[in-house]
Amino acid sequence: MARPSLEVADIFRDYGPAWRNANRGHVSLPQLKVMSAIENCRTAVLGGHVARCENGACGFTTIAYNSCRNRHCPKCQGSQAREWMEERAAELLPVPYFHIVFTLPTEIGDIAYQNKAVIYDALFKASSETMLRIAADPKHLGAKIGMTSVLHTWGSAMTHHPHVHMIVPGGGFSEDGSKWLACKPNFFLPVFVLSKLFRRLMLEKIAAAHATGKLTFFGVHVALADAATFEKWLMSLKKKRWFVYAKEPFAGPKAVLAYLSRYTHRVAISNSRLITADASGVTFRVKNYRVDGDARYTTMTLASAEFIRRVLLHVLPKGFHRIRHTGFLASSGKADNIAKARALLAVPASDPNPVGTTEQATAALVRTCPCCGGAMHIIETFERGETPRHCAEPSRLIIRIDTS
Repeated sequence: MARPSLEVADIFRDYGPAWRNANRGHVSLPQLKVMSAIENCRTAVLGGHVARCENGACGFTTIAYNSCRNRHCPKCQGSQAREWMEERAAELLPVPYFHIVFTLPTEIGDIAYQNKAVIYDALFKASSETMLRIAADPKHLGAKIGMTSVLHTWGSAMTHHPHVHMIVPGGGFSEDGSKWLACKPNFFLPVFVLSKLFRRLMLEKIAAAHATGKLTFFGVHVALADAATFEKWLMSLKKKRWFVYAKEPFAGPKAVLAYLSRYTHRVAISNSRLITADASGVTFRVKNYRVDGDARYTTMTLASAEFIRRVLLHVLPKGFHRIRHTGFLASSGKADNIAKARALLAVPASDPNPVGTTEQATAALVRTCPCCGGAMHIIETFERGETPRHCAEPSRLIIRIDTS
């Protein structure tokens, strides 16, 4: 894949120093670390290796620099997504899969930025509990279900917009575990019922966090530290409609994998969306989800400082998991539950090592020479900040990026 002509790393390198200086004392250490990782990704700063063609008459040499592997880096998500998807492929069941989205109201999104770990965790728990409870109700499905949830905190313009994308198999185990209960065709659970319970559970969790002193408030929200003011604020949210969105089921397991590969390791903005960056600002592509057709795609220009601020809005707390599995897909019993579901659905057990996987992985590690087609072999590995000893003539030297 060709390298984009403009990257977030370029914007950070060009405008980051002035931004850091202007915002000194107001930028968190995790945000500074993310900036540094993105700036250094696939550069000599992180080290790398030198590979040379085995054909002595050719001798083509390349330098591949290491990746930062930071989960917020636009360049590092492709390989991580592929690795994650290979693990998930063996877990798919031959049933319809549904896509459910739980979105926080703007009012809670505003305080979520000041309390990321607490509010994001509550969002995960409230949405999963909502699905598990409604699905277990005999009036709806009466089954124990499983789901994979992915946290996104951005809209297309990179504003703060916390929501959870949930992928759910269309069915689950009966109460005694003896049967697989399938949902109705093209319908899983009523979104209006889901939204009401989600609202109640989320507000209960936020209230409990406030009562135990786990929430902090700054700026225009500082008054919410007062218990009476906070209670009044919660009451206003109880009267507001909350939205849960359900899409049509995916057209088979391959469609599920294709969707997940786009969503699980997505970052606030990909390099492919960037158009220009200069003294007048950063221009990038955005999507208006309220408009259909080609008209929904347009461009936006932000001052470089505002662009950097918006990218860093979405840095997650250290150790926070943004992909979670719950219900019968929870890690503790997932393997046994998948095997049980396959038995109840009368389908063969999946092969944990599909034919060809090993060969494909091995082939991916052996790169071919772009000049003569011979195999490329690593002849040197160099550490951070070191200069490689081997190189070719300037006209033959091609610096490449790795996929780590």
